[in-house]
Amino acid sequence: MFGIPGKSPVTLTPRAVTQITRLMAKDGAFGLKLGVKKGGCAGMEYTMEFAAEAAPHDEVVEQDGARVMIAPMAQMFLFGTEIDYETSLLQAGFKFNNPNVSEACGCGESIKFKDVPGA
Repeated sequence: MFGIPGKSPVTLTPRAVTQITRLMAKDGAFGLKLGVKKGGCAGMEYTMEFAAEAAPHDEVVEQDGARVMIAPMAQMFLFGTEIDYETSLLQAGFKFNNPNVSEACGCGESIKFKDVPGA
């Protein structure tokens, strides 16, 4: 929908691929659906949920056995994003390295996107 032909809208690091394929196998899911919603102190939050199938207008990205679907309203916000999976002593989770983000809150749970000229 908002993509460039021949270019994946998001990329997955090897750690993200490993975690997504592990989650897909564990829960028998078709893949993980990514989205954005209003919320948090910076204004927007990422969403992730298991999906049994892709919706008609989802952008489907498959990489080394991992599958993510991007909801139509999130596609323009996630284009160019690298998704990683990080673990530390205190926490583990997906990290979105998104070039479209202008600010993030201190807790790292919400983001603000760059203004789009003419929008």
